[in-house]
Amino acid sequence: MSNNDYMIRATAGNAMVRGFAITSRNLVDEARKIHDLSPICSAALGRLMSGALMMGDMLKGDKDALTITVDGDGPIGGLLVTVNNKGQVKGYVKNNAVALPNNEAGHLNVGGAVGNGTLTVTRDLGLKDPYVGTIQLLSGEIADDLTCYFVESEQIPSSVGLGVLVNKDFSIMEAGGFIVQLMPGATEEVISRLESNIQGMKTVTDILRDGKTPEELLGMALDGLDMEITDKMPVEYHCGCDRDRVERALVLIGKEELKSMADEENDIEIKCHFCQKAYTFSPKELKEMQLRAK
Repeated sequence: MSNNDYMIRATAGNAMVRGFAITSRNLVDEARKIHDLSPICSAALGRLMSGALMMGDMLKGDKDALTITVDGDGPIGGLLVTVNNKGQVKGYVKNNAVALPNNEAGHLNVGGAVGNGTLTVTRDLGLKDPYVGTIQLLSGEIADDLTCYFVESEQIPSSVGLGVLVNKDFSIMEAGGFIVQLMPGATEEVISRLESNIQGMKTVTDILRDGKTPEELLGMALDGLDMEITDKMPVEYHCGCDRDRVERALVLIGKEELKSMADEENDIEIKCHFCQKAYTFSPKELKEMQLRAK
């Protein structure tokens, strides 16, 4: 399948506003197939991956990474997504088969599936300690929660819109969204125009159903503010796991645990959370790992 997923970055209002927009149908459908997701789970994970990719575009360093963890008390059990600044994302949900009646607006009830809890953003910038920010979930609908995160944890007035449309056969019809943020020094005139634009927009789901591009979607939010697109980047679902990486993770569980596993004298199978690829290790290999473990 050809991948037409991409995101754009833009400035507007004499650099008083920055914006991002994304179309992510193919990568969300890839995640759906890998994890065998129900429609609600596709919507929840698709929204979080789309938002995370745009946040990843804010990272500066080539090796920087960003992880968003949603821990709620709803039936989905939680979500985890991780991205880099190269347009690559991976993620999973704890319970992939959630089904609930639609919400009052007639949309997939993502908030009900997620429930109450926390959203945590971890930025690994190559420093000794990563930056970690945690907020209480506002609605569990993901876009509201990311908007709240930017305001509470980073003190950046922002508006986040995300949407995923699911076909009757559970495949993904459309997915994407936008983030717009006010920069320091934004004038009341710019703020007022931006608020008016966003309040006048249809829902992201409706806009995606109309087949709008990221350029058109962001253009609606930044209408009248002389939007200038500064970057365009392809995006994809990409795991990047390999046998060596899984082996290093096994070594970290420690000598005693590895010995216990080896003593059972059976092969063990480790399955990657992100891509479901299985890796098999023999008792002999486990015993060799013990020599490197603490």
